[in-house]
Amino acid sequence: MKSRLAIASLLLLSGCAFGPKYQRPQTAVPPVYRGPAQSDAASTESLGDAKWWTVFQDEELQKLVRAALAENLDLKIAASRVAQAQAQVGITRADQFPNFTGNGGATRQRSPSNPVFPGFEANISQLGLSSIWQLDFWGRYRKATEAARASMIATDWGRKAIMGSLVANVATAYFQLRELDLELEISKATLAARRESLGLNRTLEEGGAISRLDVHQAEILVEQAARKIPDLEKRIEMQENLIGILMGRYPGAIARGLKLTGQQVPPAVPPGVPSALLERRPDIRQAEYELIAANARIGVAKAAYFPQISLTGSAGFQAYSMTGLFDSRVFNIGASMTQPIFDFGRIRSTVRLTEAQKEEMVLTYRQAVQQAFREVADALASIQKNREYRERQTALRAAARQASELSGIRYKGGATSYLEVLRSETDLFDAEIDLAQAHLNERLAVVQVYNALGGGWQQQ
Repeated sequence: MKSRLAIASLLLLSGCAFGPKYQRPQTAVPPVYRGPAQSDAASTESLGDAKWWTVFQDEELQKLVRAALAENLDLKIAASRVAQAQAQVGITRADQFPNFTGNGGATRQRSPSNPVFPGFEANISQLGLSSIWQLDFWGRYRKATEAARASMIATDWGRKAIMGSLVANVATAYFQLRELDLELEISKATLAARRESLGLNRTLEEGGAISRLDVHQAEILVEQAARKIPDLEKRIEMQENLIGILMGRYPGAIARGLKLTGQQVPPAVPPGVPSALLERRPDIRQAEYELIAANARIGVAKAAYFPQISLTGSAGFQAYSMTGLFDSRVFNIGASMTQPIFDFGRIRSTVRLTEAQKEEMVLTYRQAVQQAFREVADALASIQKNREYRERQTALRAAARQASELSGIRYKGGATSYLEVLRSETDLFDAEIDLAQAHLNERLAVVQVYNALGGGWQQQ
């Protein structure tokens, strides 16, 4: 028996595994990223390698991100899926090894006598151990374990992708909140100044220095600023609610840190070597491991062409009385083989199915790579163009302020009507709001490029 088990073990260890060997699909990545923000395409340094707490240096924002990483429900769901995948690997891997089962029992039987058969009493007891082992000679279970392990790793990379997106979403929501705060500050300051001007105009109108039309035009300016405040307050509260949900909490107030204009913007964004994006982006790594799993399942399907060999055995004790249980030993050992003969194309179709699924995963992987490079290119373009827009908007705001001051002087000197003041004040207010949004877009571009380069999932 020992020699037979040794031979079976050698067959298992030396058994072959069917199915194609995995190779990463040939993907011709560009030598440099498209985008005007690159300063040194040959540099291996990349913003995507930086830790999120070094990219976002606002302490309050860092607290929000840490809270989100600890409590966000989407992230917890992703972690639960990883745990499920780990358990599935253990379940699948167990098929490679023998299954041992213990059994035991005792019965007492009594039969009364009759004219044909005499009566008897019997005590039957047994205690044993049985085993069945399906030899993995063709690599079916090894390939299934390989597929399960690859799926688990893909699930974990999916969790890391959610982490990166969560960091980007919290930073985006926080910057948007600070921009709304800035708009509210501008609106309240503008409203206060216009109310003061309205009061002065009413005094002048009572003294007959100006017409009633000038007072109404000043009231228009006041209402233009006043009407914006309730809408901004509503949007601020809704933005706080959003951040609360991202942190896995119920809606509530959000602590503020630096003002929007105080948030640092890097003077240059190093994108790094394009080929490194394939290793850094979690979604690309997830797609690759899903491809590895699909590749391994082809081997599982092809192994069904060949015989399934099983070893069975049992050993134990059996007696017809409890006192003599260990005096009677019994055992048996056997082997069986099943070979598909006619299955009407089931196995062939299963192999074709797994091959088609692998081809889909190849295309999905290439699509993920292309989408990643598009996102990086878009983000790099946004970095440069948003900075240029903000510079132009700063100049526009300065010009609008000078025009507003000049129109006020001209109106007080009687050289123009209050209509010119109304127009210039409106232009200045719009320019200040647009500049606040330009500051926001410039910082959101940093978040976008950081996420596109695969940053954000690194943990402290």
